[in-house]
Amino acid sequence: MYDPVRLAALVAVAEAGSITRAAERLGYTPPALSQQLAKLEREAGTALLVRHHRGARLTGAGELLVARARRVLDELDRARHELARLTGLSGGTLRLGTFQTAGIQLLPPVLSAFRRAYPDVELSVAFHDPPDGITAVAAGEIDLALTHAYEPGEPASLPATLSAEPLLTEELVLVTAPGHALAGGSTRLPLAELAGEPLISMAPDHPARREVEAVLARTGATPSVLVATPGYALVCALASAGLGVGVVPEMVARTAATPVGTRLLEAGALGRTISVVHRTGEAAPAADAFRALLRGAFGRARPV
Repeated sequence: MYDPVRLAALVAVAEAGSITRAAERLGYTPPALSQQLAKLEREAGTALLVRHHRGARLTGAGELLVARARRVLDELDRARHELARLTGLSGGTLRLGTFQTAGIQLLPPVLSAFRRAYPDVELSVAFHDPPDGITAVAAGEIDLALTHAYEPGEPASLPATLSAEPLLTEELVLVTAPGHALAGGSTRLPLAELAGEPLISMAPDHPARREVEAVLARTGATPSVLVATPGYALVCALASAGLGVGVVPEMVARTAATPVGTRLLEAGALGRTISVVHRTGEAAPAADAFRALLRGAFGRARPV
């Protein structure tokens, strides 16, 4: 069975004539949309698009699938609207909190799918760096919060009124300047090989990264630049400029705005789990529907 989100991506490219314009329409980055299309082509077992310097066009197989996909997506939209009327999702507000990486890389297509399914629900999104989102949900300021915890590290404690649902676990990877010697290998890099490397440090006193920073310090990596207010875009930019090496989540490295070299670290060494936090024991149809969309979207975003 083909994934409806990927079918919608193919239809958008067919209508826009290019991956870049389709990505803007759907709220993806072009690399993220390209990944969805590549997965759809693997599911179909054939090429669906021919990419060229002016955009992209459908192959014969792509034209066939788009024609069918339009009918499938129309039927799904009608079903969603009918279900919305039955489940009380024909109005109201859903207030979301997210940290920056998830808000930019993962949340837009989920918001788009929710808007198509429940157009009468008003959406609001605010940035809350972990663990602030947890506090905001507990206080009733927002309905759901995307948050994260690092491994090694202690997850933020939750009030008894809240629950956290893990959505995605990703590795932390090494980022370097392009052509750096450590980024050239095809095997995983033992942490011991970071000894003596100048490290762009993500604020070792920052609670979320404290244990990760302690592991890196024990390898013998030497602090080069301190990013006192954690921001992965800045870490990647500094690494790209040759000011040191950094350790960032895999999805950050894949979508860095500046060119970086990357390398997987030894298996199980460092990671990050993204979760959605919600209140328990209350009727919240919009929040429940959004969490269901998150489960599907984040499952498709898992590294392959």
